[in-house]
Amino acid sequence: RRHERRERMLLLALLGPALAVVTALLVVPLAWLAVQSVTTDGALTLEHYRRFLTEDIYWRSFLLTFRIALTVTVLAVLLGYPVAYAAATLPRRWSVVVLGLVILPFWTSVLVRAYAWMVLLQRRGLVNGLLQGLGLTDQPIALINNEFGTVLATLHILLPFMVLPLYATMQRIPRDLMLAGASLGGSPLHVFLRVFLPLSMPGVVAGTVLVFVLALGFYITPELLGGGRTFMVSMLVSRNVEIYNQWGAASAIAVVLLVCVAVLFWLASRVVPFERIMGAR
Repeated sequence: RRHERRERMLLLALLGPALAVVTALLVVPLAWLAVQSVTTDGALTLEHYRRFLTEDIYWRSFLLTFRIALTVTVLAVLLGYPVAYAAATLPRRWSVVVLGLVILPFWTSVLVRAYAWMVLLQRRGLVNGLLQGLGLTDQPIALINNEFGTVLATLHILLPFMVLPLYATMQRIPRDLMLAGASLGGSPLHVFLRVFLPLSMPGVVAGTVLVFVLALGFYITPELLGGGRTFMVSMLVSRNVEIYNQWGAASAIAVVLLVCVAVLFWLASRVVPFERIMGAR
């Protein structure tokens, strides 16, 4: 027993630095956030949550945020799955090229990419100029300062977060299973639908959760591409702090969003274990 106690104390000492960092950078800020959401001038109150339940702007902002996040996630799955499949099945030299093109945007700041989309999609931008030059439109189309521009730019930024988990999962699927299915008379489409697609679903779930959660908290891209008309939750938090100096209201919004994300992770873990979602074997 003495030896077991010494071993536990040693393990605790080894975990101490990591626990201290997690406590300082995660637990303490979250606790401060929770306290701010239920206090006003040092007094306990649920006024901030009452405003969240009664004022339409909060509901509209949350519904818009979830709609945009869901749209981006669905498009990311539809676009990312073929890219990940190509990277997983092509010869190695071409697979490296595909993955390199996927990872390349990470070398550029999110802010720079958002401004680049503004240049491309503005009324006198490259896209409108091309459409008018081809005779497809008579006048510039509103491609930014709306939900379309926000979704497009957000999708471009978050697409790699869908492709990489999918690729990691597809790489672990034994190719012998595909050959076995073909040897039993299955067509390529039948083998893909009955063998490959079900085995790749953990990657789909992991990428879906990752992209959806990241899209919920996006700020820079909706702020620039939305033009103030696409009012997402992150912008609502920012306005409460910067303009109205309402830290309690901003904290309440953040707590509600955090609870929503936690529920999403819990639901996803019911389908795929949490360690699989985070990319572990």
